[in-house]
Amino acid sequence: MPPILSLRHYNHDQIIHSHEHTQLVFGLRGQLDFEIDGQGSRVQQQLLAVVPSDARHACGSAEGSLCLVADIPNWDWLRQRLGHHADSAHRLLERPAALRLSPTQSQLVGWLAASPINDPIISEQGAALLLASLASGCEPADRQYPLPLTALHAYVDRHLSHPLEVRDLARVAGLSVQRFHARFASETGFTPQEFVRLRRLHQGRELLISTHLAVGEIAARVGYASQSAFTAALNRHYGLTPRAVRRERATNRESNATDPPHPAPYHEHSLLQMRKRTPPRGLMDRSDSPSSGFRISAALDARP
Repeated sequence: MPPILSLRHYNHDQIIHSHEHTQLVFGLRGQLDFEIDGQGSRVQQQLLAVVPSDARHACGSAEGSLCLVADIPNWDWLRQRLGHHADSAHRLLERPAALRLSPTQSQLVGWLAASPINDPIISEQGAALLLASLASGCEPADRQYPLPLTALHAYVDRHLSHPLEVRDLARVAGLSVQRFHARFASETGFTPQEFVRLRRLHQGRELLISTHLAVGEIAARVGYASQSAFTAALNRHYGLTPRAVRRERATNRESNATDPPHPAPYHEHSLLQMRKRTPPRGLMDRSDSPSSGFRISAALDARP
């Protein structure tokens, strides 16, 4: 068996396999998308993936990543090296998991990565020290870390004119595509697709009210492929055409109205106000989605 600890570089070439020994993969640099027996996760600095023996797993990194990998020999090795920590370590290693390191554990991983781990003694003793630390306590990767909704909101608004994919927002959140999609819906009551569609429409309406830009230009700025697609979407959601929106603006100015005739519904404000809200009736209709699309990347559908 090769040294227990090793440094490995991953790239966009997807690896799909299994092995008889248990493996721990610690993120050092970059992001590694991981799937173990259908469970998705992302390995990056201060995170690790637990790959039990014989578990089929897939991994790949679109932009490249560097990881410290620990190939754990067997139960006898655990018992000999870890003493009273062996049972806790065995429980840690027997099921797939994505875990978050403490700052001290993260420093230990960094120190080992910079050490001559080709030396069998350093490799074995370093792996034993690391496992003993993990067995003493390690949290699930997503515990106590809500989605960065403010950053997601800002990212969407900055990129409305571009095609947006779920993997783009998942990258902002530091999660796999599948896990991000599930958590976004759970925390906000909306799917990512629904939220992006609402932001496109809201910003388009605001531009109609606040500028004299041509409707076609506004449509392009908020991600619609044509003026007609934007008009149909606006009419379906607000019950108003672009001309009607601007007519209302003119009427409001003439009457010095202080309140908008159609107050923006709650979902058009901050994502922070959307946590655990139930989508309004009809929100699931996607026939007005812009042709630029907001789709889960096919390349990441089956893996994190």
